Formats: sequence, C-alpha cells, structure tokens
Amino acid sequence: MSGIGEQTGGKSPGELAAEAFWFFGHTIISLAVYVAMVTAVQLMHPQSVSMLLATLMAFAVPGIAGYLISLIWPNQIARYIWIFGLIYFSIVCVYVLDLPTGPGLCEHCGAVGKLVGTLITFDHPSGLLGGNGNVLGTWPALANIGYAMGAKFGLKSSH
Repeated sequence: MSGIGEQTGGKSPGELAAEAFWFFGHTIISLAVYVAMVTAVQLMHPQSVSMLLATLMAFAVPGIAGYLISLIWPNQIARYIWIFGLIYFSIVCVYVLDLPTGPGLCEHCGAVGKLVGTLITFDHPSGLLGGNGNVLGTWPALANIGYAMGAKFGLKSSH
C-alpha cells in the first residue's frame, strides 16, 4: 500500500507541486511574450508584416525571452513547456477538424486540407477560425516550443 506522504519517483509531493507551478509559470510567461509580440505586430499594421516573418517572430521572440529568463532564473522545468505547445496544437487540430464547412469555408476540403488551410497556409486561408488559424493555433504552439528551446540554450550557457 502506498501512503499519502510516500515519495513518487524520488520526489516529494512538495517538489512535484513546485515543478507543476514552474511549468505553468513558464508557460504563462511564454504566452505573455507571445501576446506582447502579436500586439506589437498589430500596432505596426499587419499589412506591412509578412506572415512568414510573423511566424518566425512567434518562434524567435519567446525563444529569446526563454534564453534570458533561464540566464536570470535557471530552472530545468522551462525546457519542458514544449509539451504544452504540442498538446495545445493537438487540441486546436481536433477543434478545426470538427468545424463545419460550407461556401467560402473550405467547402470541399478533406481533413488534411482543413488543417493545412487553417493552421499553416499563409496566402489562401481556409476561412475557418475567422482566417486567424495562425494566430490562434500555430503561433502559440510555436511560442511554447521556441521558449523551451531558448531556455535549454540559456541553461547550457549558465552552467
């Protein structure tokens, strides 16, 4: 029988709670940096910013933030928030696949067409998610992955 205070994987419940706190804390920081970046792009008038550049910024800006934060507060958990990005992207993919189609909304698309047209295509969006599939689906996931990669490089530099 396992007791309530028994350690799991060599860690106490307090240590596991602290790791969960840091995981969600780093995730919130990553998404806050992403929202700030999107806001800055919106203030620059999006017509003058290419979608490819915005996609690269959605990855690189949180990556730089993750690097800098890991230099200031070294924390191994920051390397793992890419998992949240993949889970979020998976949930968005399931949601997009469940969206109804019709005239002007990816009417004759298959499953792959819906996903690519909504989340990846820059020039001919599917119209699903109001044409904001990149902003709502792809870029937040990229922000978490970029932050985790930046944090990993920051942790290597701080040692």
